[in-house]
Amino acid sequence: MTDTTADRDVARAIAPPAYGRWLASALVLLIAAWFAWNIATNANFEWPVVAHYLTGRAILRGLSVTLGLTVVAMTIGVALGLMLAVARLSNSKPLHWGAAVYIWFFRGTPLLVQLIFWYNLSALFPTIGPWKTNYLISPPTAAIAGLGLNEAAYMAEIIRGGLLSVPRGQYETAQAFGMTYARALTRIILPQAMRAIIPPTGNQLISMIKATSLVSVIAMADLLYSVQAIYDRNFQVIPLLMVAVLWYLFITSILNVGQSAIERFYARSELDAVVWPRKEAVTEPT
Repeated sequence: MTDTTADRDVARAIAPPAYGRWLASALVLLIAAWFAWNIATNANFEWPVVAHYLTGRAILRGLSVTLGLTVVAMTIGVALGLMLAVARLSNSKPLHWGAAVYIWFFRGTPLLVQLIFWYNLSALFPTIGPWKTNYLISPPTAAIAGLGLNEAAYMAEIIRGGLLSVPRGQYETAQAFGMTYARALTRIILPQAMRAIIPPTGNQLISMIKATSLVSVIAMADLLYSVQAIYDRNFQVIPLLMVAVLWYLFITSILNVGQSAIERFYARSELDAVVWPRKEAVTEPT
């Protein structure tokens, strides 16, 4: 009996129909369509009210506060987080343990508790130097301190993980060329670590946008606080909450697109390493 397996042309092979995947995809689409239809046609959402307040002056003012808090808090978080990450990797025991305790404390306590603590700091310290604490710690100051210092603890671990992902030989090579630690860090280590740092940093930025809603408990007029102030007057709770939901979704969607673009930028060298061998593989020998 002749074995015809070798005579089969695999180029003409046809994969069996993926009926299971098609069925699952159709089911997901049906559920999504049903869900979207019910939301769009549910009169209880009061979409005309949502449309009326979506671009209201108070809402846009609260949105600008939310975006401003996010930018300032993330800037503080990244800058302080970088210093904490370097301290954690330092051979100096005081620096190492000081950074470790900072990270342990701010990651181990809820952000809401930290915000309330900063807002009520005058209960512990009535004065700070020659100034009264109530004059220094206003709602914006408490919000920036709470968000920024908390974010620094998370960014420190993200940056430390990125720095550890770079092979030790890179730093040793920089030392061999006479580079100082700071120069090697900025010129050699950090650019390579960015591929590991950028994705979780993007996630942290998106989380920060949503975390700013917590400042409403300390009377900071962010997006959620502005929404609450309006529905406390007109009792349109659900439509006003939908206004906040739509704005948060819009902002996070834009950030997701930006994060994907930055990730592709830093992954260019990896993509080139994958594509280049394929070009060589199809080259005819001479």
